[in-house]
Amino acid sequence: MVLYHGSKEIIEKPRVIISRNNKDFYYGFYCTLFEQQAVRWAKRFGGSGFLNMYEYSPNDFLKIKQFPDMSEEWLDFIVSCRLDNPHDYDIVEGPMANDTIFNYVQNFIDGKISRDAFWALAKFKYPTHQISFHTDVALKTLKFIEAKEV
Repeated sequence: MVLYHGSKEIIEKPRVIISRNNKDFYYGFYCTLFEQQAVRWAKRFGGSGFLNMYEYSPNDFLKIKQFPDMSEEWLDFIVSCRLDNPHDYDIVEGPMANDTIFNYVQNFIDGKISRDAFWALAKFKYPTHQISFHTDVALKTLKFIEAKEV
């Protein structure tokens, strides 16, 4: 399976980067099945970027959490991660809280909207996908194929 990662640089050797911004599934290396989504990531700060492509070979011995769609469990997991609570999964996969959805998540965290209001707003957004790699052993499931400037 081919996964995509959009970035300002070519990333032949992915790594988990601890940043000051909490991500949907906590700190990790994020990819997607959707090429256009990765292109948006690559170009999100203006100008050009790189579409990095990887061959993903699943490893059944890793601890993997999958969210097939936005659910109560998905929302609670994202809220926990964005509140800086770590988890013990090697890989987490599911929908992405894009900029709009993130705003709804933040409003929910801040108590500005109810859980019901979150779902009413979130259900009309287009599908997204992310798969995040949180450990060095998880990163070994990725093999760099190539990068294209976008």
